[in-house]
Amino acid sequence: MLIFNNISIPLRTPLVLKATPRRNAVVLAQKQQQQQQTLTALTNLTISDEALASRGFALHRTINKLNLDHLNSVFVAVGFPRRDTDKIRVALENSDALLWIEYEKAERPVAFARATGDGVFNAIIWDVVVDPSFQGIGLGKAVMERLVNVLLEKGITNIALYSEPRVLGFYRPLGFVADPDGIRGMVYSRKQKKKR
Repeated sequence: MLIFNNISIPLRTPLVLKATPRRNAVVLAQKQQQQQQTLTALTNLTISDEALASRGFALHRTINKLNLDHLNSVFVAVGFPRRDTDKIRVALENSDALLWIEYEKAERPVAFARATGDGVFNAIIWDVVVDPSFQGIGLGKAVMERLVNVLLEKGITNIALYSEPRVLGFYRPLGFVADPDGIRGMVYSRKQKKKR
């Protein structure tokens, strides 16, 4: 599991603070540092919306106009299993944020990412894909930077994602690191016990 490096520093102080100038100054300094990190992340886009548009790409933040069969084709092209489009629709409707890039000439999605979470503290990024014929031109970064920005704008700073080892190098420059606390992600597995 990777965690966005801009995670909030856990306050080691109680939630109810006594009115002492020193303690309040520490909390204020930590909040200011977090806000500055968030503002830095929000302004650092590798490619602007205008540059995307000039290259024939349209950025979308809703599922309106998203052809789920075409999205499913992108999933399959990058190695994900083919999914039931009705289930994809439900997953997207239950996502807190999503972004996709359409290649306007073909009217097809070519890059996609979404996030789910509690809407306040935590989010997990899912389904980051770029059509193989459009990889290497910055669309993955464009989607990820904007998705992280959407989450940061909501005040969500604990952002995680799961990644295959072969693409860890893509996420590191975007601010993701192995969990700094050494926490390992776990996945529920329904493996059948062997019958004797």
